[in-house]
Amino acid sequence: MSESQLWKDVDDHFTNLLAPADEILAAALHDSDAAGLPQINVAPNHGKLLRLIAEIQGARRILEIGTLGGYSTIWLGRALPADGQLITLEYDPRHAEVARANLARAGLDTIAEVRVGPALETLPKLADENPEPFDLVFIDADKVNNPHYVEWAVRLTRPGSVIVLDNVVRGGAVTDASSTDPSVLGTRAALELIASHPKLNGTALQTVGVKGYDGFALARVEA
Repeated sequence: MSESQLWKDVDDHFTNLLAPADEILAAALHDSDAAGLPQINVAPNHGKLLRLIAEIQGARRILEIGTLGGYSTIWLGRALPADGQLITLEYDPRHAEVARANLARAGLDTIAEVRVGPALETLPKLADENPEPFDLVFIDADKVNNPHYVEWAVRLTRPGSVIVLDNVVRGGAVTDASSTDPSVLGTRAALELIASHPKLNGTALQTVGVKGYDGFALARVEA
């Protein structure tokens, strides 16, 4: 058995036991695939992790940067109370359309709002609304702009809020200081920002599984 097959088998075991699919989640993936969206959604057990982080945090307001078809949005939205709010930012109008349909089927359209456009344009507009601080920010968009997204996450949160930054390993390339890959450069800069930012206390973890070799960073906003 190959190493990657072993990773997949373990992930499948964990998912079947602890994060089994339901009709809503399965339909979200099916409709995303049918619409031709890239298959880069979070793994089911990672979706369950996001939900648990939100629930442990007691989150009432969540910001997601990078919606895709709304699969991770559903996991996050299910952690919110009935009067909670989730704002998710998506660059591609076609992706946003699929996500809105998936969120409506999940019964989350009353608390989850999809905003369309480049996040570096929608984030300043969001800030201009002077919103209540977000309790949790999940960043899973273009990696080039990761450091900018982290900065905006700090601005839009409060002491005690949590920031999750996905896909930080880049197949191990994150260690390559000579890389010219924009995604690697953006990820390295974001991690360096987390390490040096006076308001952030964070770490990063490697993961293996159905999504291959990857990882995520987790940071807490300090006073």
